[in-house]
Amino acid sequence: MRSIQDIIRSVVPLFGPIHLALTAAIALVSAALALLSRHGRIRHRPLRLALGYGLAANEVAWWIFRYAHEGVHTGNLPLQLSDAALWATVAACLTLAPRAVEFAYFAGLAGPGMAILTPDLWTPWPSYPAIYFFVAHGGTVAAVAALVFGRIAPLGRGALRRAIIMLLAFSAFDGAFDALFHTNYMFLRHKPARPSLLDVFGSWPIYLAPALAVALVLFWLLWLPVRPSPEEYSGQSR
Repeated sequence: MRSIQDIIRSVVPLFGPIHLALTAAIALVSAALALLSRHGRIRHRPLRLALGYGLAANEVAWWIFRYAHEGVHTGNLPLQLSDAALWATVAACLTLAPRAVEFAYFAGLAGPGMAILTPDLWTPWPSYPAIYFFVAHGGTVAAVAALVFGRIAPLGRGALRRAIIMLLAFSAFDGAFDALFHTNYMFLRHKPARPSLLDVFGSWPIYLAPALAVALVLFWLLWLPVRPSPEEYSGQSR
């Protein structure tokens, strides 16, 4: 079993200043969009539509590139948690549907957010797959930050519970798909090749339980800064 120190030592030198700079840029853009939106310095509708259509266009371009090189098969379908979070974010930006916003917020920050910190890149920067990776994951984080922290679409009562149910449902679907087609979506059948947090949780299937526990803790921590105040709870129950 690899220690956290081993993981950090193997990840950071691999990407070095470029990885750290990209991570910092995503954080700064996300914070800026949230603050500008929250204080009314940027119009909400054009912002969310630009983010939604931009994310969708980036994803479709990637599909065209990837499937032109690989073809379509059961192992390269958009069934990772980051894929679900991205399309939930697109739907949230374009429609402001409460359930889409809820799943986009929790899954978008816990999934793509973690992927940015420990990226599993196919090819090194600045290849197109690497650029796509940071645009897709970083764009998801920035869009979610603008929607929720920017108060475009605040979360309502029970959002945490519903998001957890959606996460479990999506995980069950991926697990069934993995078992049927011998794929590895959400890393439910084996850990990723590159270092990740899963390396400290033991071998399969032992790591699945602590991984789920970490996801639930992350969801709960994400809920704390955005949960409605008692006054807002009272207003929602009327």
